[in-house]
Amino acid sequence: MAVTESVRGDTSDSAGTGAAHEGILRRQSARESAARTYARALPIVPVRARGLTIEGADGSRYLDCLSGAGTLALGHNHPVVLEAIRKVLDSGAPLHVLDLATPVKDAFITELFRTLPPGLADNARVQFCGPAGTDAVEAAFKLVRVATGRSGILAFSGAYHGMTAGALEASGGAYDVRVARLPYPQDYRCPFGVGGEHGAELAARWTESVLDDPKSGVRHPAGMILEPVQGEGGVIPAPDEWMRRMRQITADRSIPLIADEVQTGVGRTGSFWAVEHSGVTPDVMVLSKAIGGSLPLAVIVYRDDLDAWQPGAHAGTFRGNQLAMAAGMATLAYVRENRLAERAADLGTRMLDQLRGLAAEFDCVGDVRGRGLMIGVEVVEPEAESLRERERERERLAGLAGEGGGLADPDWRGGVRDLAVPGDSAGPGRPHGVGVEVGGLVGPGSARPAGGRPTGVTPADRAAGTAATAMQSSQDHHARPAAPELAVAIQRECLRRGLIVELGGRHSSVVRLLPPLTISDEQATAVLDRLADAVAAVSRNHPGHDRLQRPQPGQQRRADRAQSTNGANRAGRGDRADRADEAG
Repeated sequence: MAVTESVRGDTSDSAGTGAAHEGILRRQSARESAARTYARALPIVPVRARGLTIEGADGSRYLDCLSGAGTLALGHNHPVVLEAIRKVLDSGAPLHVLDLATPVKDAFITELFRTLPPGLADNARVQFCGPAGTDAVEAAFKLVRVATGRSGILAFSGAYHGMTAGALEASGGAYDVRVARLPYPQDYRCPFGVGGEHGAELAARWTESVLDDPKSGVRHPAGMILEPVQGEGGVIPAPDEWMRRMRQITADRSIPLIADEVQTGVGRTGSFWAVEHSGVTPDVMVLSKAIGGSLPLAVIVYRDDLDAWQPGAHAGTFRGNQLAMAAGMATLAYVRENRLAERAADLGTRMLDQLRGLAAEFDCVGDVRGRGLMIGVEVVEPEAESLRERERERERLAGLAGEGGGLADPDWRGGVRDLAVPGDSAGPGRPHGVGVEVGGLVGPGSARPAGGRPTGVTPADRAAGTAATAMQSSQDHHARPAAPELAVAIQRECLRRGLIVELGGRHSSVVRLLPPLTISDEQATAVLDRLADAVAAVSRNHPGHDRLQRPQPGQQRRADRAQSTNGANRAGRGDRADRADEAG
């Protein structure tokens, strides 16, 4: 029996629950806004849930690696969360108190401050916001603007900070805003084509240049906001050294640093707060999702010397959500006392290691990355198609070179000089060989007169050098075009196998895993098995099957193994995961 088929024994009961399931979905489609998102890709009707497992109205069971977009640090309906909620309900305490002091709020703040990064807890203030992360982002912007008397905000390409107007301005798809966009470092699709430490260094230098150049068009800003791991941007962890550079750059220029920990916080990345990996202490932290223990709650925590706004400068009717504070306090304490951040670091490393085997086996898996239990698998076009595109580009550039001067004359006063191209063995400084600078090329055997232009460089040399540089960047990083259609197909196949995953990234081509921190080893194995089976199924059924999978010497293809594996075996894996969930 397939994992997503009804688990109920009576056929008539199965038919009845299936009809109810379909009816609810039809009414949702007819009555809810066209803006709904997850419901389109995940046509399920959850009726029961515990831990990692969700049961639908039709009896189907799923392993939930969406976790409310990272909200469910302890999974669905964890006993300590339910007990905390029941305690408040049974006590007769008020459920709605605006911003009045209560024992529940006091306990929540005490536990929250106990977890904060060193250097912040001792002189921190907390502001309760409307019950969503985006409102907390708005509050952070208002806070730093009031405190500094400035208005601009620095943000990063690929960012996601929420759906309200100010938060959207700082997110990656915004236009016509008061926000300056800076490059966010990444390896696979490095904006400078180099990746690694060098790419992160170039991103940091770019930031310094924008801030220090009086003609950059960017005024001295009120603050900088960043995500220690870009989630919706494609699960891109910021390098620790780059994080430290951003802290130093902002501190040297009296710019408050805002860390958006809405999705990365509460142990998700293998440290209680993701900024702790780099040792950075931000001036403002934006917190939501997991801090409410599955219920709506959002706060900002900030240095007390920034607390310059007037009473009522930021408010919200539901900022006194007592049930969320009780559930949040229980969640924070449970994660801290049971060292779940360390557990996420260990298990996440093992899961990433296993997932990298998919990249070695399947050509449509371009990159596997993440931190802790915040994991992304980027789906890309097959290698063969990308090679054809690069060959066409090579031919086009060669044609321009043959025409003599088809390319614009580069600026030979370029700056950074250590971007190697094929044939360059001299390294930085390159006294001989082919070289390239940002802003200019150096041809073979060329000499650079002081303050002038290299001699002996023809337009053909420049065209060939341009092509070589572009090809080397592509070959070094193997960053092939994103494949959102294949990612959707993999998500669909995951759902058929009883696994719920999210898609993210710039082109919605990154399969995201956000399991609860309480996931067991057995459950993690079941998740990886189902994901691998889904990738194999897409590889097997896609028209470009031969390009999607790389044959492994001496090893039978996973797609062939999956084809010969019956559904009962897959269901068995799901049953084992369900049993482990019920036991834990």
